[in-house]
Amino acid sequence: MARKRTHKITPKRNVFASPGSLAYIGREVETSPRLQMIEYNELFEKSNGLNDTDTFVGNSGKLHINWLEIDGCHDVNLVADIGSKLHIHPLIQEDILNTLSKPRLEFFNKESVFVSLKTIDFDADLIELKVEQISLALITFNQLISFQEQNEIDVFKPIIDRIRDSIGKTRKNQADYLLYALMDLIVDNYFLTLEKITEKLEEIEDCIFANPNNLHQTQLYTIKRQLSTFRKNVFPLREILLSLINESSDNISLNTKIYLKDLQDHVIQILEGIESNRETVDSLMNFYLSQLSNRMNSVMKTLTVFTAIFMPLSFIVGLYGMNFENMPELKNPNGYFYTLAGLFAISVGLFGYFKWKRYV
Repeated sequence: MARKRTHKITPKRNVFASPGSLAYIGREVETSPRLQMIEYNELFEKSNGLNDTDTFVGNSGKLHINWLEIDGCHDVNLVADIGSKLHIHPLIQEDILNTLSKPRLEFFNKESVFVSLKTIDFDADLIELKVEQISLALITFNQLISFQEQNEIDVFKPIIDRIRDSIGKTRKNQADYLLYALMDLIVDNYFLTLEKITEKLEEIEDCIFANPNNLHQTQLYTIKRQLSTFRKNVFPLREILLSLINESSDNISLNTKIYLKDLQDHVIQILEGIESNRETVDSLMNFYLSQLSNRMNSVMKTLTVFTAIFMPLSFIVGLYGMNFENMPELKNPNGYFYTLAGLFAISVGLFGYFKWKRYV
């Protein structure tokens, strides 16, 4: 099965560009980014769309939490404007715009934190992973910005609904807990993705058991390649979370670090699940090959049995087909019928013997 490319990636990285040069690298997007600011604390919550980032920057001195959600990170001018106003390093701005970069963690402006990671979903029909980059910037104790590639589905909708519906942990804590909650939501989706892959492997296993064919081999190789991509995008999270836990930062509280340790355990579980599925793929490949071998052996055994049955028949027919003058059986008026009866008896006898020996 050839890999289906659903999105055109443009432009490609310019390896000779100066470090910190801003250029969007990712899927082509025709619409403008959408900005939404969500403000909340224990007493109130409100959200509204924005046309620019001035309101968000001006709220830095307020005590409530300010979350700027940006849906669409393809606007170079927007990222540059935010970077200039909040003093975000150009290299971090470059990472926000490069949606093909691997997950990473950076500390900037002494106390601010930047995390990039991937949301991953699995299309069982195409056997393809859908990967989208998420960038999170914890600016101050009460300010956080999230960048995501433009998508029809809002990745963070469950968190937004949680903030609107109840006064829970998210409303009671600072922006560092919001950073954890967003990362936790993405990791939880990894479990769902892993479950979809596992179900697809179980489906392929049933098909191989019933009737193996070349399509199953292709599907297994494709899933193995997707599992490698899955692992490549999840593995860096172990080091990212470890650094967040161990790094001394005023914007990340000890209470939030406890939750980050739990999240690190979840990431390890995901990695173990990926390795388990990779081993399952190898096992299914061996199972597929053994099924083909069994089918081939069955066919060869059947052919061998019929060859063994027809071999004495061919010998007898060939012997009497020589038509020598001194073959007395040729003069017998019933010789033809005796020969047919003998051939039939030999065939039935050999077939019964092979049946008794369970060769057929």
